[in-house]
Amino acid sequence: MKNVFILVVSLMAFRATAQDFKPVKVNLSAGYARPAGAGSAGGVVLSLEPKYGLNDQVDLGMRFEGAFMGRALAYNGKTTQTQINLAGSYILTGNYLLTTSNFRPFIGLGAGLYTTVGGSLTTDSSTGATQVNDASVKGGQKFGGMARIGLKTGHFTLGAEYNFIPATQISLTSVQVIKSNNSYWGIKFGFDIGGGAYR
Repeated sequence: MKNVFILVVSLMAFRATAQDFKPVKVNLSAGYARPAGAGSAGGVVLSLEPKYGLNDQVDLGMRFEGAFMGRALAYNGKTTQTQINLAGSYILTGNYLLTTSNFRPFIGLGAGLYTTVGGSLTTDSSTGATQVNDASVKGGQKFGGMARIGLKTGHFTLGAEYNFIPATQISLTSVQVIKSNNSYWGIKFGFDIGGGAYR
């Protein structure tokens, strides 16, 4: 009889935990973005990330993000004036939550398409500093990756991400190269809608 009682209590506890976990959630986040490379300036990043929980510790998702920040072009080792642009991304993500308590550190990876920003380079020919006028680097799409660490408590999240995106460059001559560093950091605060009481 005692064993039957223990079994019933265990099943009830398992059922309560299972009911608390709901697989579908959506994360909304905002924060600070900073491009890689000298001469860059930080800005604002906004993201939307629907996620599906395979279990209580593994989430798969799709992150839609826009980062409004200042980026500088590099010309033969020298940086140009910072230009404000919007960079977007559409990437698949995977998160692993390290605990099942209400205080949940997590790590994650992602990969997908990034929309890179273009920029123009205009030099003052009267200074004789360079030999190029009104050159530009065009924007486009590149395949890249993302790594993140963070903390979730209740439905609130705080995380840091680094987005690895190949640089864009054009060669004007054998020695004249204009380069745009596309990678950037993001530090974001957000919250999950759905996913159960504390998930």
